[in-house]
Amino acid sequence: MKDFVLYCKSYRNDFLRLKRLLISIEQFNADRLPFYISTPAADKGLLIETLGNQLNYQWVADEEIVDANPRASLEKYQAMSGGLSQAIIKSEFWRLGIAANYLCLDSDCVFIRPFYLSDFMNREGVLFTVLHQNKEFFQLARNRRESKVESNLRAEAQRVQKLFDRSGPEFYCAPAPFIWSAKVWESLDREYLQPKGISLWDLVTPDFPETLIYGEALLKYRAIPLIAIEPLFRVYHYDWQYYVLKRIGESEETLKANYLGVLYQSNWESNLNSGDSQKSLPSLLLKRMKRFLRYLQSYI
Repeated sequence: MKDFVLYCKSYRNDFLRLKRLLISIEQFNADRLPFYISTPAADKGLLIETLGNQLNYQWVADEEIVDANPRASLEKYQAMSGGLSQAIIKSEFWRLGIAANYLCLDSDCVFIRPFYLSDFMNREGVLFTVLHQNKEFFQLARNRRESKVESNLRAEAQRVQKLFDRSGPEFYCAPAPFIWSAKVWESLDREYLQPKGISLWDLVTPDFPETLIYGEALLKYRAIPLIAIEPLFRVYHYDWQYYVLKRIGESEETLKANYLGVLYQSNWESNLNSGDSQKSLPSLLLKRMKRFLRYLQSYI
């Protein structure tokens, strides 16, 4: 078992983004940490066609991850929406026994400077944990009169806190990429899921996201020491956020002082969607018009 690896769960519509991520890993992976990619087995051919065989990654099938949990079923995996099953598969990667810890990347992540194992754990092998209160993002949302952003995220965090009977401030283990320990996921399975006769496939829903569940499990069961750090990447959750920060001088060059990379949300970076667009021309034009209006609004 490896101490630490990089891992990305992807699917065919994200393969162009995944290729961009992989190129950035090739460029900046200073300690040559192993990189694993999982996709549905049916997507393997297109993955190789898109990425080629020259770049350094190892592939595993999503179905193999599902099978590694004796309380999971391929039928439930196949019946789920892609977004939800993707979240659970990312959280179950530890079951393959490949690594004790992993950096869980999304396909739309991009590294912008060299990174090292020491960015994720200390010399004693103690893993860092992204854990914070999201104050910077909440303040920006309030400044831009996007009050629902904060209220929705706080309500989500409070729902997950109640599962573990914890009161107090809301904490967030997001955004991506996530530094995850197999010991934390295993403690959740042993202490919470097994006594209830359920699996992560029953627990994770849109109302109870895996990122918050991981954080609360760590706070509850203390499977590893808690060394909290700020997010590793700058994440542009919304285009209005991107426009505001760019307008005040933020760039990939300035971000290198505090972040390892950038995540551009795929839902507003449609030019990197693989395959033909499913939206009509009027729908695409309306979307672009709304985005342009939000760009103009960033100056108000």
